[in-house]
Amino acid sequence: QVQLAESGGGSVQPGGSLRLSCVASKHSYFYNNYCMGWFRQAPGKEREGVAYTGTDGSTSVAEFVKGRFTISKDFEKSTLYLQMDSLKPEDTAMYYCAAAFCPARENHGMDAWRYNYWGQGTQVTVSS
Repeated sequence: QVQLAESGGGSVQPGGSLRLSCVASKHSYFYNNYCMGWFRQAPGKEREGVAYTGTDGSTSVAEFVKGRFTISKDFEKSTLYLQMDSLKPEDTAMYYCAAAFCPARENHGMDAWRYNYWGQGTQVTVSS
C-alpha cells in the first residue's frame, strides 16, 4: 500500500508563489517505478490534471499553468514537488498528489482514472 502526503498549501496574494510537496511512504526507488501527478479540484468544479511525471522520463504541465508551474522530483528525499509561481485567483483549489505503478517506461498523463493512489490534498487559496 502506498501512502502519499501533500503539504505546502496556504493562502497567498495574486502573483505570489507556493511550493507543494508530496512524500511517499516508500523508499526513494518509488519514484523510478511510479507515475506521479498533481491534480486539483475547486468547489463546484470537476477535478483536473495539473502536471505529471512518468517513468519514461517525461514531465508535463497543463496548458493553463504552463510557464507558471513546474513539476520536479527529489529522489534522495523521496519527494515530488509542484512549484507554483505567478498564482492567480483561479488557481484556488484543493491540490492532490497521485501515483500509479508504472513498471515499464510509460506515463499516465493527466488521466485521473489511471492513478490508484491519492493523498488527502492540500488547500491553495489565492486572494487579495
